[in-house]
Amino acid sequence: MPPTINATGCKRSANKGHIESKHQIPLLLKTSVHVPLLPIAQAQHNPVLKHNMSAIERFGRRFENILLREPPATDPLRWISHEIEGISHRFAQPLTLTPYAAVQDCSARCCFCSENLRDQQMIGRRAAALRPDPLYFTHLRTALASLRGLPLSYSLSGLESTDDPEWLLELLATLQNPDDGPNVEDSVMYSNGAGLVEHTDLLVPALSAFGLSAIEWSRHHDMPETNQRIMRFRAGQRVARQDAFEQTLGRVNPHIPVKLVCVVQRGGIVTPDDVLRYIDWAHRLGVSSVIFREFSELPASYSNNATRRYIDSARVPIEELLEACLAERRFRAHHQPLALTSGYYFWNARWLTARQQEVIFEKSDYATLLAHESSGLIYKLVFHANAHLCAGWQPDHHVLWRPHAG
Repeated sequence: MPPTINATGCKRSANKGHIESKHQIPLLLKTSVHVPLLPIAQAQHNPVLKHNMSAIERFGRRFENILLREPPATDPLRWISHEIEGISHRFAQPLTLTPYAAVQDCSARCCFCSENLRDQQMIGRRAAALRPDPLYFTHLRTALASLRGLPLSYSLSGLESTDDPEWLLELLATLQNPDDGPNVEDSVMYSNGAGLVEHTDLLVPALSAFGLSAIEWSRHHDMPETNQRIMRFRAGQRVARQDAFEQTLGRVNPHIPVKLVCVVQRGGIVTPDDVLRYIDWAHRLGVSSVIFREFSELPASYSNNATRRYIDSARVPIEELLEACLAERRFRAHHQPLALTSGYYFWNARWLTARQQEVIFEKSDYATLLAHESSGLIYKLVFHANAHLCAGWQPDHHVLWRPHAG
């Protein structure tokens, strides 16, 4: 039996039953599920790792084990059967639910925004084009009741959750007090920070009381002018200013841990020098976790629109950037391998600095995501603005629950 990782990121010996921990940086969302650690030497023989094998072969030698975030279909401990509307489904563990934020247009217009991509095979409307009606929260409460007892975590994202503070506060109240709903184990929010800057005193206490374990805050460059060229905040958004961003982060971070997210791209963070400078900047701001992400790999079914063309032209392969960092003595001397993770459509390599910062390099693949969504197994839940609870990011596809007519 392989060792496992528990909710705090500590190694649990399968034979001795005790926990050995060298650090307290979480490796996963908080979850009751014990996620197996597979020895790297056995990775080639595990079919669940097939779609991430290139990264495993490239970086696996630096890690003793690989964390199996994606559950094998044959592992009974990693799947839960649950009925919705009289139909039984199998849900992966760990599992996240996103109430998709789409109450208004986003405060930023990032050049690479996935909401502007068009999958020619998509059924129905785009999630970003929908807006919730007055019964949205009534329907959300009913949908949550259909998930009664199902272990999951909340992942708050979509367009920008913080842009409309009243909507976000009502969302938090609905999720915090469901009528006999799911068994909630953790909550994380993804944000560009615009509403946090504008409504700090209102939102931070509410988000802290809600129990967020982290905010993944997008900031794609340490220089404000470059970041603005990438994120393109709308006129009047104070978060575009470096002083407003840094001051607000300093007010948020003591209450809710902030992870800075940088999507690497040409014209932005490109080289090991850029990476190290960004990590140092984050450290000066008191941030203990930094995530460098590549643009998601896109399948051929995605239209060649302006967003797709930007992604194709500005892509910085994360494997090549990580290889370049590892070739630098400055990086090797201060970054120790922490964990290699294989998820159902992503992988990441995590490092720990001498200053106890977690540094993550991550990549995802939309073709693999779509294949998993179409498998009949449920790896992700999204509650869309049209009040459809779906097993994925398309609001009219893989619908598990919808409001009854009348």
